[in-house]
Amino acid sequence: MTPSSRPRPPSPASAAVLGAVLALSGVLHLVVPRVYEPLIPRPLGNPRAWVLGSGVAELACAAALVPARTRNAGALATAALLVAVFPGNVTMALRTRRGAPGITTRRVVAWGRLPLQVPLVGWALAVARGARAAKVTAPVASGSTR
Repeated sequence: MTPSSRPRPPSPASAAVLGAVLALSGVLHLVVPRVYEPLIPRPLGNPRAWVLGSGVAELACAAALVPARTRNAGALATAALLVAVFPGNVTMALRTRRGAPGITTRRVVAWGRLPLQVPLVGWALAVARGARAAKVTAPVASGSTR
C-alpha cells in the first residue's frame, strides 16, 4: 500500500463529534438515570450507582478527547468503556423480550443499539490511531528543549 492509498486518519473534528456524543450520553445518565437503570445486570447491585458512574466515565472520556495531548488515551478509554457497557445493553435487550407482546419502541431501541456498539468502538479506535498519527507527523517547534 502506498502512502497516498492509505486511509486518512480521522480529523480532530471526528474526535470532537465523538466527544459530543459521549458528553450528551453522560449528561443524560446523570439527569435521567432511571432510564438507564434497567441496563444494569441485577448481580451488580445498586443500578443507580452504576448508571451515575458510567455517566461520569462518559463525561471524562469526552473531556479527554478534546485536547490533542490526551486524545489517544481518551479514545482508547472510550473504546474500553463501550466494550464494558455492552453486557448492560445485552441485558436490556433480553429484558424487553420477557412478556412484551408486539414490537415496542423500547424493544426496537434496546435491540437496535447492540449492533451500533461495533462501529462506535471502531470510531473510538480510529480516533486513537489518528491521534497517534498526528503526534508522529506534528512538526517540532524550533528551539524546543525536548
